[in-house]
Amino acid sequence: MMNTPIPSRQDYLIKTFGLKFPILAGGLMWLSDANYVSACARAGILGFITAASFPDEGDLRHEIRKCRQQSNGAPFGVNVSMLPKLVPGEKTEDLFRLIIDEGVQVVETSGRNPEPYVTLLKDAGVKIIHKVPAVKYAQKAQQIGVDAVSIVGAECGGHPGEEMIGSMVNSILALKRLNIPYFIGGGIGHGAQIVAALSMGASGVVIGTRFLVAEEIWAHPDYKKALIHASESDTALIMRSIRNTVRAFKNHTTDYVQAIEREQSDITIDMLLPHVAGKIGKTAYETGDVTKGVLSAGQSLGMTDKITSLANIIATLKDEYQAALSRLDHFDGKVSQ
Repeated sequence: MMNTPIPSRQDYLIKTFGLKFPILAGGLMWLSDANYVSACARAGILGFITAASFPDEGDLRHEIRKCRQQSNGAPFGVNVSMLPKLVPGEKTEDLFRLIIDEGVQVVETSGRNPEPYVTLLKDAGVKIIHKVPAVKYAQKAQQIGVDAVSIVGAECGGHPGEEMIGSMVNSILALKRLNIPYFIGGGIGHGAQIVAALSMGASGVVIGTRFLVAEEIWAHPDYKKALIHASESDTALIMRSIRNTVRAFKNHTTDYVQAIEREQSDITIDMLLPHVAGKIGKTAYETGDVTKGVLSAGQSLGMTDKITSLANIIATLKDEYQAALSRLDHFDGKVSQ
């Protein structure tokens, strides 16, 4: 077996955007700004500015232009989470029109069905990558005409879905049930996992948690050190009681919310909001105090080892990728009879 990259489904990212490595850097609330996303672009992967981090449209427009200036001509996108608490429905179309006006090539949508905006975006030549927690939702997205889907499994930070289907299962079900390009996320933080995802038919992977310790992430160094000292066991699932499950860094807030969910019935979002509001988490990023707030993090916490540049993290992933391909050289592609 020759030591050459495993071909992905249509080499979608490389052929469509000219990327150097098949990775989507998923949008990170409060953290995916121009500095981080342009570092992704320069490293040859595709990153997304989180629109919800810049609720003022003028600020978002400024951030897009700053990112373009710093990206050396490489592509980047904008993440639009259509959850009502982040982007009120009546403003979603305005956001997409701003993105179109700024000449952004690709959007990462999530939170709810993007069907009302598919024609608007595609008529403007904007690619749509829709993020879902399971293959059945990816099938629906395929039907409405998105260009690609990201499928994030139970191991992911943020919203893993209510059915908690793991990335390995999502990978093979996507191969069987989808015709459009798809990306696998959830617990991805090693180059060997990229080889595995590509071998199962994916067009690449989605990485979030592994990149949280990048120098270009603006968060406080103490926050990053806490992630480095954490293990794959240091996450907690909360808000399952209201069917809005979140996987987050285990701390006082997750302990308290889990206790409420165990001990009380008829829980509402209003009961939990004083503890889980996004601004509390943003304060943790600013101060480095990780004891409070819902700090989205996946099980790839076990793969965060040091604070370094995003370019260095990508270089490590590439080395791991090549090492995994080399291990495959020991097989001739035939199963012993």
